[in-house]
Amino acid sequence: MLVQMENVHFAYSGTPILSEVSFELHENERIGLIGANGEGKTTLIKLMLGMLTPDTGNILRKNGITFGYLEQSGGFASSSTVYGAIEEVFARDKELILRLQETQKAMAQASADDLRILSARNESLIKQIDARDSYHYDVRIKTILNGMGFESFYDRVVDTMSGGEKTKLKLCRLLLEQPDLLILDEPTNHLDVKTLFWLEDYLSNYRGALFVVSHDRYFLDKLTTRTLEIEYGKLESYKGNYTKYRALKKERYETRQKEYEKQQEEIAHLEDYVARNLVRATTAKSAQSRVKQLEKMERLKAPPAPPKPPRFAFSYDEKPYERVIFADNFDLEIGGKRLLSNTTFSLMRGKKCALIGDNGTGKSTLLKYLLSGADKVKFGRFVSVGYYDQENADLDPDERVLEAFWGKFRLLTQTDARKILASAGLSADDVFKTVKELSGGLRAKLELAILTAKHANTLILDEPTNHLDLPSRESLEESLSAFDGTLLFVSHDRRFIEAIANEIVELENGALHIFEGTYKEFLAQKQSPVQVKRSAEQTSPKNTQNFYRSKDDRARDAKKKERIKQIETRLEQLESEETQASEELAEYAADYERVKKITARLENIRNESDTLYAEYETLI
Repeated sequence: MLVQMENVHFAYSGTPILSEVSFELHENERIGLIGANGEGKTTLIKLMLGMLTPDTGNILRKNGITFGYLEQSGGFASSSTVYGAIEEVFARDKELILRLQETQKAMAQASADDLRILSARNESLIKQIDARDSYHYDVRIKTILNGMGFESFYDRVVDTMSGGEKTKLKLCRLLLEQPDLLILDEPTNHLDVKTLFWLEDYLSNYRGALFVVSHDRYFLDKLTTRTLEIEYGKLESYKGNYTKYRALKKERYETRQKEYEKQQEEIAHLEDYVARNLVRATTAKSAQSRVKQLEKMERLKAPPAPPKPPRFAFSYDEKPYERVIFADNFDLEIGGKRLLSNTTFSLMRGKKCALIGDNGTGKSTLLKYLLSGADKVKFGRFVSVGYYDQENADLDPDERVLEAFWGKFRLLTQTDARKILASAGLSADDVFKTVKELSGGLRAKLELAILTAKHANTLILDEPTNHLDLPSRESLEESLSAFDGTLLFVSHDRRFIEAIANEIVELENGALHIFEGTYKEFLAQKQSPVQVKRSAEQTSPKNTQNFYRSKDDRARDAKKKERIKQIETRLEQLESEETQASEELAEYAADYERVKKITARLENIRNESDTLYAEYETLI
């Protein structure tokens, strides 16, 4: 046993946080801790570590236990380089190697008496070095740093790094320190998908115990064998990973509900018997026995229903044409760094496209470029866009929540506005707070409530699950899966991608690689030694035209370009004719017969325009 809690209670300023918490954590266990935002997960961890003291109850820890704790913002300050900061973990190993070298040097010049002492010291040092595998510390450092994405940053000074990078580096140190109990609070927050897979594989072979708080269901399913959940201040234990927990929780709730209902029926039956028979002389004795039976009965409490998750309903008013977004021959760069060159991107109606790639490849930058109104980006006819910004930049932090929402949709009644906010998980108290007073999870729910009210047929989402607890993520998944519009999104939540995406676009090595299919199929292809080839036309049309197109292909392309030119010319003519007809309609409004003819002409113009636009969308 590493840690044991016995009937622990804890409150902040008189407000109960944890009540009657009891559990044991054993060596080499793999535990996942889950619960809604604000339920007390971090508080529980700090109690385990001794950073907080319980109001009542006991916490026992194994003598000599070593802890490793990664906080959500768990970076550290250092003026050393990345490699130097990590090398500090092996100070003892370096010292042993240096002492061995000095001892062996001294042995070469020692007298017979000194040699016996030095030989014993030499043997002891060799045993210690072998036991610690000290000579390979450099290999261990590079394995961890490279796996966590620091292969190009060995010489970078730690203090110049971002908060997320410092947190990753702190995790690297903890992995190399190998504590008896490794406690990770949201370790996946700053990791891209490739690093997540590496970390899962590494932790699968970790020798100590793991205690993980995470909203990443893939991560929990891969690593944990027991799940602890905090709900309403109580702690429940379930055997199995996250997926198993969900089934067991439902089963446990239904069993407790049935037991409660059965007891209520029994109580009602006994009380009815007592009421009817207590005053009768012939049955008073049996009625008294039932009174005693009721008094001795241990009354069950009704099991609290699981908290209702938020509900999001995405819909739209008008269907767009087939091609929703098209950007041709564009370059993308940020801070002087070229991310993409001579690139083509298109998004078709009804696609649910996940944009994935390592950190720094330009996923969010690409989304913002597509939304920027750049000349090379074309949106199809009748496209309406809703954008979710992970940084909530469109929200005024000093504005009240209700006004931040309602101010964008003044045609709604206040009742309807508050109903949408409540459905998204914002309480009656939350709506009168300022935006800056909200937690990250509640700000995310406000953004999503705004998005639902826009009724856009095309949603562009940048990390929409950040800050959302697991029930909220799953509710958002269900809503987006049911949405029959078009979706382009960036997410590091692999279960979220798997549940929604039917197209994957990966940013890798300065190019877009497009895969038609689900995330599972994409991963299977990535892991296969035989990679499925995809035409380079998606990312470099000019190059592929020279090498992969036959004479017939080029002839068809020339014909298509000619048709596009004809349609564009005709559409300009129709636009001019429509303007002229509209002016005539206003001028001869009192002439019924003339108005009738002009109206018919306008109808023909618009019908022809619609037909040409439909054809145009399929050609560009």
